[in-house]
Amino acid sequence: MNIKIYILFCFFGFAFLEFSQAQNLDINGLKQIHVNRNKQLDPTFRFITDSDIPISLGTPAILAATGWFSRDSLLFRNGIIAAEAFAVNVFVTTALKYSINRDRPYETYAFISPETNENTPSFPSGHTSTAFATATSLSLTFKKWYVALPAYSWATAVGYSRMHLGVHYPSDVLVGALIGAGTAALTYKLNEKYKIVYFRKLQKNRMHQNETK
Repeated sequence: MNIKIYILFCFFGFAFLEFSQAQNLDINGLKQIHVNRNKQLDPTFRFITDSDIPISLGTPAILAATGWFSRDSLLFRNGIIAAEAFAVNVFVTTALKYSINRDRPYETYAFISPETNENTPSFPSGHTSTAFATATSLSLTFKKWYVALPAYSWATAVGYSRMHLGVHYPSDVLVGALIGAGTAALTYKLNEKYKIVYFRKLQKNRMHQNETK
């Protein structure tokens, strides 16, 4: 019994040390980005961070509307996929935020002075996850480097802006990027899967109709 208690004590002690080291890396990384930042760039990064929701909502709306009015079914479908990715990502990110409920860096460390106000938990970064969901959706649906490059450049700038402005740890941003890209990729794969199933059924029905004629 004593051995089991000793093993558990060692395990949790090791886990605590690993967590502490990770937290130290997190705050040290944020120090380098936020505390030592060029403050003249604050307005630029506020603009970038504020562009997240308008672009992430506007992109699927414009694609779907353009596809609808031009009768371009592929463009309309791309807009729908981007909208689905946005919705799935918001659900997953929000659920994680309130489940983990991590304090913002400026709530824990007095030397972090945020340049924008936030009223939600810190982990993961919602702005970053949304930006990467949008960028990944566009990259997967259009499959052009001249779409993927600016899309991911913008998403990366959004993620960096969250640290520059002092509202997120590096780990918040990293995990946010992974969640955004992951939910968008999953949404795209599911759409591709059901599209194949749909067209197979359609082809089968047409063959059956031809046989009965």
